[in-house]
Order: sequence, then structure tokens, then C-alpha cells
Amino acid sequence: MKLKKGDSVKVVSGKDKGKISKIEKVFSKTGKVLISGVNQYKRHQKGRSQGQPSEIITIIKPLRVQNVAIICPRCKLQTRVGYKMEKDKKIRICRKCDKGM
Repeated sequence: MKLKKGDSVKVVSGKDKGKISKIEKVFSKTGKVLISGVNQYKRHQKGRSQGQPSEIITIIKPLRVQNVAIICPRCKLQTRVGYKMEKDKKIRICRKCDKGM
């Protein structure tokens, strides 16, 4: 997976199209990412015991990797990720400005 925790991404499709935020968690097995403030849903939670009231909680659900695009921290453009070998080390590069991310 080419995305990492802390990367700035833009939502390309869905109800939150156009929003820009950072990745909180990456689920590599399912191909999904959890982005702060994006893809939020409300859920009604029942009170468990008599002392605890019922409430409406906000849940952030993960998005598929195909629905987000990474934003380069240097050129600030929506881009794709490439790789380059530099001194026996594999680094990620921006496809638009061709510099390390």
C-alpha cells in the first residue's frame, strides 16, 4: 500500500468529496484508510443499565484506498506515488514534482 499514517489526502468520491484531511490509521489487509473528520455516521446507542442514559454517538468509518488521493507536501497538488532507489533505500516520490515525500 502506498499510503501511510499521517499523509494528507483528498477524498475523490463519495459523500465527503473534496475534503482534505490526514490519515489516522491504515488497514492494509482490507485496503481501507481511516481519515479524521471524513465519512462520519450517527449511531443510536441504547442505555445499558438504568443509571446510564441512551445517546447518539458519532462513528468514523474507514474509506477504500481507491476513493482518496494523496497530496504532495512539497507542491501541494493531488498526485500519485512512485518509488525510487536512493543509496540502497526505497523512497516514495511525487509523480508531479519528482521529489521525495
